[in-house]
Amino acid sequence: MTAFPARSALTVCFAHVAYRMGDRFTVRSPDIRFVEVRDRDAFEAAIPGADVVVVSGMWRNELLANAPKLRFIQSISAGVDQYDKARLAAAGVRLASAQGSNERAVAEHAISLILAMSRQLHLARDNQAKRHWRGMIGDLGKREDELGDKTLVIVGLGRIGSRLATIARAFGMHVIGTKRDPSTGAGAADEVVADAGLHDVLPRADYVALTCPLTPQTEKLIDTRALAAMKPSAFLINVARGRCVDEPALIAALNDGRIAGAALDVAVEEPLGAASPLWAMPNVLVTPHSAGETRQYEDNVLDLLMENLDRLWRGESALKNQVV
Repeated sequence: MTAFPARSALTVCFAHVAYRMGDRFTVRSPDIRFVEVRDRDAFEAAIPGADVVVVSGMWRNELLANAPKLRFIQSISAGVDQYDKARLAAAGVRLASAQGSNERAVAEHAISLILAMSRQLHLARDNQAKRHWRGMIGDLGKREDELGDKTLVIVGLGRIGSRLATIARAFGMHVIGTKRDPSTGAGAADEVVADAGLHDVLPRADYVALTCPLTPQTEKLIDTRALAAMKPSAFLINVARGRCVDEPALIAALNDGRIAGAALDVAVEEPLGAASPLWAMPNVLVTPHSAGETRQYEDNVLDLLMENLDRLWRGESALKNQVV
């Protein structure tokens, strides 16, 4: 394999529909050539000349066939399920994730969703749109609630899950986390169980928050059986990936009142289709995969990019957040 291109010979391609990566990159590295594209056609036209690509949702594995110079992909997202790792390795293309770049934002979004469901802010917004001032509620089961002494089960006690656990405990919640190796999760949560123990703790949960990556093991992890194990008063919070949930099973459980509600930042198909029943359900709060959005995101990703470029220029084999 040839040496990684020198700084003066490098071309970076930023590919994202919205993020202003180029503006921030110019401030940091005005001497490095780059192109910035906003749609797939422009990305396809630019990739033959790119040594480095900074991309997330716009990536398609078929592009590799038209990328003879490509040596490194810095993912803009923490999730990397869209990349064919074996194909990248065979082509000699390195890949690093953006893990950690939005952990604070996602954890804060998750606790915001928990608070919104607890305080019924989604219903308040609906009432505002109808110009309806809701009266006092006598039925205890229909009132707003408090988080203190409630139990939160966090599925995936990684960086995001651990930060969420810390925030939730500050609200007085009892936190149970699931982790592949529960011996490494002490400190963030009150209890840590192995992934296989999820169904044992679901009946205790007032809130179940998904912060896990999408893997073959987590796809449709929350299915009919898992939903049946939850209390009718429990809420599901998903800031992970839509495919971690069996969506038809969730819709059925919500319709039948087998769980109290759901706050969903992700969907199986995105954007969420206009015909999805989730849009109209009063016990569902939908946000548009915005949990990771933050005004600091571009700089957070560029921190990772520059760290990894420096490592590649030094000829180091290990990248930060290395995937391939």
